[in-house]
Amino acid sequence: MLQAFVYNEVAVLVRHWFEIDLADSHLEHGARIELRRLDAQPHRGSESAAQRILLDQPVWRADLFDRIDGAPGAFEAAHFHPRFDGVEPSERHWADVVKAQPWEWLQGQLSDVGELAVTAGVTLRDPTADAAQVRADAPAIVAAPQSRAPTQCRSAEQCYAWTQDVAHAVHLMLDTLARPDLLDHDRVSPWRH
Repeated sequence: MLQAFVYNEVAVLVRHWFEIDLADSHLEHGARIELRRLDAQPHRGSESAAQRILLDQPVWRADLFDRIDGAPGAFEAAHFHPRFDGVEPSERHWADVVKAQPWEWLQGQLSDVGELAVTAGVTLRDPTADAAQVRADAPAIVAAPQSRAPTQCRSAEQCYAWTQDVAHAVHLMLDTLARPDLLDHDRVSPWRH
């Protein structure tokens, strides 16, 4: 399931994510939060017609992940990507506060989406308007990834149910593992169907 909080120029997307490390096949899962820029679309139809919403340009991402082989709730794999090159994220950025206080850190990051956009090299027409709206909604936005946190996902089947719409990404990971011999085949079995 993907949740979207859509504003004037940006949207915050929230979902559960399942990740396989391509180097050593360890497994991670948890909440993925993305800031995306809305691409303006021409008005279509009457004044009452449904309009197209396009959330294509990624700006910033936080991955509040646990390692599946680690301590639940330790956020050992929690990191963020402060910018994107097109659709590809920058390298993972690690900060102790992201692991120690992920929800407080996330609310702090959401307190100024205008600054997140500037850091990412993305220009917004009126960053203060969206920043104020996202800041006001930050408690509700943070509650969404908390409901998809790694500690809320208690089995491979539940993780699959929450991520089956992006099973193709898991298949890409499975196809490019450097050490497939280290893979926990039982844990990834739902994605192999």
